[in-house]
Amino acid sequence: MTFTTRPTLRGTFGMVSSTHWLASQSAMRMLELGGNAFDAAACAGFVLHVVEPHLNGPGGEVPAIVATAEDPTPRVLCGQGVAPAGATIQHFRDLGLSLIPGSGPLAAAVPGAVDAWLLLLRDHGTLPLRTVLEPAIDYARNGHPAVGRVGDTVATVQELFTEYWPTSAALWLQNGRPPAPNELIKNPAYADTLERLVLSAEGAGPDLVAQVERARVTWREGFVAEAIDEFSRLPHRDSSGEDHAGLITGADVAGFTASWEDAATLDWHGHTVAKTGPWGQGPALLQSLAVLAELGDPADLDLTSAEAVHTTVEVMKLSYADREAWYGDAADVPLKTLLSPTYAASRAALIGAEASLELRPGSPDGRRPSLASVATGKELGDATTGEPTVAADGGTRGDTCHVDVADRWGNVISATPSGGWLQSSPTIPSLGFCLGSRLQMFWLEEGLASSLAPGIRPRTTLTPTLVLRDGVPVLACGSPGGDQQDQWQLLFLLRHLTGGQELQEAIDAPAWHTTGFPSSFYPRATEPGGLVIENRLGAAVRDELAGRGHVVTESDAWSLGRLCAVAREPGGVLSAAANPRGMQGYAVGR
Repeated sequence: MTFTTRPTLRGTFGMVSSTHWLASQSAMRMLELGGNAFDAAACAGFVLHVVEPHLNGPGGEVPAIVATAEDPTPRVLCGQGVAPAGATIQHFRDLGLSLIPGSGPLAAAVPGAVDAWLLLLRDHGTLPLRTVLEPAIDYARNGHPAVGRVGDTVATVQELFTEYWPTSAALWLQNGRPPAPNELIKNPAYADTLERLVLSAEGAGPDLVAQVERARVTWREGFVAEAIDEFSRLPHRDSSGEDHAGLITGADVAGFTASWEDAATLDWHGHTVAKTGPWGQGPALLQSLAVLAELGDPADLDLTSAEAVHTTVEVMKLSYADREAWYGDAADVPLKTLLSPTYAASRAALIGAEASLELRPGSPDGRRPSLASVATGKELGDATTGEPTVAADGGTRGDTCHVDVADRWGNVISATPSGGWLQSSPTIPSLGFCLGSRLQMFWLEEGLASSLAPGIRPRTTLTPTLVLRDGVPVLACGSPGGDQQDQWQLLFLLRHLTGGQELQEAIDAPAWHTTGFPSSFYPRATEPGGLVIENRLGAAVRDELAGRGHVVTESDAWSLGRLCAVAREPGGVLSAAANPRGMQGYAVGR
């Protein structure tokens, strides 16, 4: 019997897995009240805004992939906000900037998370809005015990708060100090914001759809948009070292709505893997799976060996190089070709016995790739773990949350909330939250797939996953971790789908990732040949990888990834597992 840190949970009623136990249990409460997976996921999403404020917030975003009991076709819920109307390359150049800052109001995209969760409830929810938001309101108003990383994050940016962001200092510094681990922290302003949304919704009458639509309009066109408009105009210090005002206006907030769209899919070894479109990095996972299929039977990979580490890393380098050259919201992305067996075979032929130190995008359909001028700065500290790496100027890498839910009726959802974290931008005091900094993922160079332009989505790293077999959803999974999200998910899928490991065993197994491509986060640095491994892989594996030319960094034994997963097994049995790293994520169910 293989050792695991926890059992894989099994039951028939419902399963939840998320990156914080309070979100998981709050979601389970919705299932116990008769709600479905979508009520539960939305509840968890709002709770995560409160209990993981260093990893996500209402000013951030969320993509999700859903399959309903009535229609199992995977659909993407896009809660990724767009660049404001004033966000032009020329505006940033006029400010003397060559990169969009990694923190501060200037880096903010239009908030998308709240409207997305509300759209999910409008179209698929069953419970009253007050019921779904009740746990988040309670934790914000009456407090919740802070996880240690909240205090660590606040400590990192304490000087920024006290010197330049006084509204953030007022909320997050308890008597002039960061919150201590397990200290009760409250956010009454955000509780009031949610309560005002609920009261507005209830004014529309008892109909659930009418309630949610009223709340959406109140968010986009009422007091929230007004407060964002007013506060965004105030200059604040950002990671450029200067003070800049933001670009978001009330009109930008009013003009954005979350949306539904088709998923990008790949048929792979008897499964269909569904991801977001190439406005995010999701198809990079599909490309990696396609290339691996050209290299042989993935079931034959020994994922404890240096050979398997080398192979998966070289595959991911190629996929992420294509991400850099081709992915973007406004780009003409040749996705059909990128996912084709012919193209995958041409990419597989590039993989040799030695580590590649180059960024090698392909030429799908004979087109010439375009890349940004990449080596732009020094990495922001140790970016090896699934928790955020935060600089003193608020710049953040590896941020994010995740939640998966499966209910007894056959509804399944995978969602990856992120952005709007407490260190990204100064707190808007009347609302109790800050804006995000997702614009940093655009380039300020013309002619690239992810060049900045008003009204388009940044090429986000957020990438939930849904897997189907014979047209039926059987697995939802995901992980925080910025650029590493799909790398860690690739290892999990190989272990579970073709390696036969149970959910918890596949999550617990040692992880690794490459940093051999431009980071999506400011200052957009790259590390040719970079490879980070958990030291549980052992010295022999490490030394062989180094001998192949990889620039190896050993991370702590339990440090890479924060995977969550729920599954539907034959006969209707539900299962779930969560990552033990960080001692924060938990699965619940019965």
